[in-house]
Amino acid sequence: MTALSKKQQAHAAAIHRTPFPQWAHPTPQEAQRVCDLLASVHGMPERPKVLVDRPDDPAGCGSVPSVLDALVRSILSANTTSKNSTAAKVSMDKVYGRANYRAVLEGGSAKLEDCIRCGGLAQNKSKAIVNILQRLELRNGELSLDWLHELSDEEAMNELISYDSVGIKTASCVLLFCLGRDSFAVDTHVWRITQSLGWLPPNGSTYSQDDPPKKLKQTTNPPSRDQTFYHLDHLLPSHLKYPLHSLLVRHGRGCVRCAANG
Repeated sequence: MTALSKKQQAHAAAIHRTPFPQWAHPTPQEAQRVCDLLASVHGMPERPKVLVDRPDDPAGCGSVPSVLDALVRSILSANTTSKNSTAAKVSMDKVYGRANYRAVLEGGSAKLEDCIRCGGLAQNKSKAIVNILQRLELRNGELSLDWLHELSDEEAMNELISYDSVGIKTASCVLLFCLGRDSFAVDTHVWRITQSLGWLPPNGSTYSQDDPPKKLKQTTNPPSRDQTFYHLDHLLPSHLKYPLHSLLVRHGRGCVRCAANG
């Protein structure tokens, strides 16, 4: 049995609980009200029954049939704009052929870095992608992650975060959009708006699971994105995770008052 990485160990210790047991928000009713309000402005998102790989779609968070392609798209979308990550994916498809990860592996990380430079953080992202391809080649002799469909949510999450540079947010995006699981991915828009909604405590101080909770670690910093994921993924009703994530991202991109500098 393979030993768990530090990321996997941290995830195992944090999952199925909130780091903020003293903070009971959002309630299911609060979450439903926000979802309904945002849907009245943006329309209610519907999860597609069948995923289709459309060449003109943005790189996004992985709403494509191939799990490997979804993971790569999610890596490209990290810490950059949708425009930049889409440009990087378009460049990859032009250079290697659409989702031709055999050609990407054979070309190596230096070629890929040059190819995706337009997307930002090209050195880190190219190494991460090629490392994933190398691991898959050694493990299965096949460049595919479609077998994750057969795993439970936790098994799939653990597999995804076992790869270098794949964190909770990236893995959660793949679960939510490609694997069709109810995982509340937290990107910058979700993180920022849920703080303003009062769904998170003022700071990221952690508490025990005792009743009443006891403070374990004091900080004045706001809750981290990973803390936000564990808190909201624990409290939000499963049926609201897909529409709420989609609506918060859509609202965050279009609302001037919700912008990062606003």
